[in-house]
Amino acid sequence: MNISHIEHLGIAVKSLEQAIPYYENVLGLKCYSIEEVADQKVKTAFFKVGQTKLELLEPTSEDSAVAKFIEKRGEGIHHLAFAVEDGVANALAEVEAKEVKLIDKAPRKGAEGLNIAFLHPKSTIGVLTELCEDPNK
Repeated sequence: MNISHIEHLGIAVKSLEQAIPYYENVLGLKCYSIEEVADQKVKTAFFKVGQTKLELLEPTSEDSAVAKFIEKRGEGIHHLAFAVEDGVANALAEVEAKEVKLIDKAPRKGAEGLNIAFLHPKSTIGVLTELCEDPNK
């Protein structure tokens, strides 16, 4: 697996409306995109910091994974996402061969049109890990 960079850091928030002003007015970042990812039951807001992005995640349903995360742990860092150059499917096969527990057995579409897949935190030293691939590259 060839990881090129940290694609983004996912941060769970209760409300994008309340969280965005902190990132814009205090940190001086600019929100460049807000979108809903219906199958993940989240609304996302993106900020760019150098080559890395911050992704704020607001649950759109009480039964979403992000809502459950906030209920158990509160708002904060939810996941770390790495950009892989040789494809998410190849990366999944490689980590599964190394006995890493997968949340996603195959790539799926995520925010910003990326192909994504998650690795289970029980196999990644407690860090929910996302693998991302831009299908246009």
